[in-house]
Amino acid sequence: MTATHNPGKVGDLIVNIADAKPHQLGEGTTIRMLRYSEETGDWVLWVEMQPGATFAPHWHLGHGQYFITKGELIYDVGSAPAGTYGYEPIGSRHTEAHCKVPTEYLFMGHGAVAFTGPEGDIRFVLNHEFLRDLDLGKHQPDISKAEAADTAVREPA
Repeated sequence: MTATHNPGKVGDLIVNIADAKPHQLGEGTTIRMLRYSEETGDWVLWVEMQPGATFAPHWHLGHGQYFITKGELIYDVGSAPAGTYGYEPIGSRHTEAHCKVPTEYLFMGHGAVAFTGPEGDIRFVLNHEFLRDLDLGKHQPDISKAEAADTAVREPA
């Protein structure tokens, strides 16, 4: 790292991925927070997934966009290899997303993503508050596992 990066900074922001602290969010998945906004609820992540890494079932309470720069993201709506732009509208539900090869992409979230358990119950919500708390060092749930809601819900800030 060459500089101290504050992903919750208000105002103009320029950040190199190497200056964003890595956070493990599940087995084989590392994120680097480029930005989160307490004003708009938007957030931007650099995501690195190792072969076999997964995202548990979830649905988008706000829309999301991504651009794959390396590897391939595979999920229920299709395959997104390197060079692919994807859009996920509000209400999109995904049973699982995974990769078979090392995969990297930019993800832009415009609102929350609710991760669900085996019965469809909400385990936790990934949003700007989740990311703020993660940046402050608070433990967050594993996004790769569909655990029961009563064991994985994040306490409110």
